[in-house]
Amino acid sequence: MKGAGAVEIGSAGYAVANALALANLQLGHCVVVDCVNPVGESRRAWRNVADQASTHLIDIHLICSDPAEHRRRLEGRLPDIPDHRLPTWDEVLAHAFEPLSEEHLNLDTATHSPGELIDCCEVYISTKVG
Repeated sequence: MKGAGAVEIGSAGYAVANALALANLQLGHCVVVDCVNPVGESRRAWRNVADQASTHLIDIHLICSDPAEHRRRLEGRLPDIPDHRLPTWDEVLAHAFEPLSEEHLNLDTATHSPGELIDCCEVYISTKVG
């Protein structure tokens, strides 16, 4: 159930984010996008943005392989956007996620410290952008 005044954003939110990312890339800025991208369609849209801007797209896929820790983190979150309702654990479990076919870096937040994850990202990014 959504809060009063809450609106389902859905694919329109991705379209706005794609347009903002493209505009910033065309201005010469670096762009980091943090989103779920559960389906190939959303991932292809990011690839299209990178292609239009003639830049690199670097996919980093974060998971939490420990279900108890994942649930603890989820249930400990607080919404930071007015009227935003966070998903329940059951909704997360029921959410479909299409397997990744694109080149990407997999990182597990249950088995690595934040510092280790940053180090892995830096090494991976440096191999992609030279």
